[in-house]
Amino acid sequence: MRKGLDQVRLTGHLPGLDGVRGLAILMVMAVHFVGDATARTAAERLVVKLASYGVLGVDLFFVLSGFLITGLLLDAKNSPHYFRDFYARRTLRIFPLYYLVLATLFIVLPRIGALTPALEEARERQVWLWTYTVNFYIAAKSSWALTYFSHFWSLAIEEHFYLLWPLVVFGFRREALERLCAFVIVGGAALRLALAAAGVSELSISVLTPCRVDALCVGALLAVLSRRADRGQSLVRESGRAALYLGGLIVAISTWCALMKTGLPLLHQIRSSLYSLFFGALSLLSLRSPRHLVARVFQGRMLRFFGKYSYGLYVYHGLLTWYFLERRMGDRIGAALGHHSLAIAVTAAFGIGASLVIAVLSYEMFEKRFLQLKRFFEAGHELAAPAAAPRIAGVPEP
Repeated sequence: MRKGLDQVRLTGHLPGLDGVRGLAILMVMAVHFVGDATARTAAERLVVKLASYGVLGVDLFFVLSGFLITGLLLDAKNSPHYFRDFYARRTLRIFPLYYLVLATLFIVLPRIGALTPALEEARERQVWLWTYTVNFYIAAKSSWALTYFSHFWSLAIEEHFYLLWPLVVFGFRREALERLCAFVIVGGAALRLALAAAGVSELSISVLTPCRVDALCVGALLAVLSRRADRGQSLVRESGRAALYLGGLIVAISTWCALMKTGLPLLHQIRSSLYSLFFGALSLLSLRSPRHLVARVFQGRMLRFFGKYSYGLYVYHGLLTWYFLERRMGDRIGAALGHHSLAIAVTAAFGIGASLVIAVLSYEMFEKRFLQLKRFFEAGHELAAPAAAPRIAGVPEP
């Protein structure tokens, strides 16, 4: 390491990544509570357009998940209970809330009263949700066809990754794993380009697991490289410059798309790959010393707070979005206030606030009970040694 430069910690609990997770969930909520609003004025159109980029929060989740999961697996690779511990911990984090929501809406609620038309439609196709295959259903329909639960597509992709990636990490040496990640990154982009050239809809491409695994592998590759003595610190030091270069390319392509409006399906797929690389650089940037402004923002309390409850926020906010739509909440608030722009702001604030209250209560009163059991599945738990191997805490869901 160069003299005068901070040594950045790349294992253990990394507060900056909690903040990255918080940014990701705020972006996703922005697109659903603001980006889907009907704009009537130039100012509203600008705000709605900016909020619509919140859809990229899912890409950020994927990159972050690839980084955290791969790091966790690499650090635990020599554990005698490598598979048991990983799958048990993922099960305790993901399944209780996920299946509680499905059981409540599809089993309990129908016994209490009639479901809304949108919920009843989802209930008729619930098998796609119970089996984590909803993304394939959406791709086949080429529309957000599963009302109330269409946002679960990304949870399905995450679950496919959790299921298969431990086998890959266990079976490959680190050098081979680096090459595999690079191959998947290039291959995923090539697959999206091929499907776009063949006329497959952008929506279908965006929700298929093989077309999105490259974002996960961007994070995975960075996790592998960061554990090399000769690369980890330099990756973090160069992350700011990389983010600027990649951001410039993204702006250039976006400008071309806006002005020329040619080759859009192909250019959008190229831009998607650049977004993943940009978010990889941004994630590394969050690990730098708090003396750096960007790192200080990510390590601040606000983003880390939202990151802590990001899984519940993701699950519940999508349900509330559909509920607001069915109840025409935006129109009702607009009629009550008599001001459309203010109605958009109030609806968004109410939606985010309600999602946060529900997510916090869910985490503190329900999810935490299962999370406490994860301590029985930590590397070295059964040993008498005073300390276990370092682990990366927290995995983003989505």
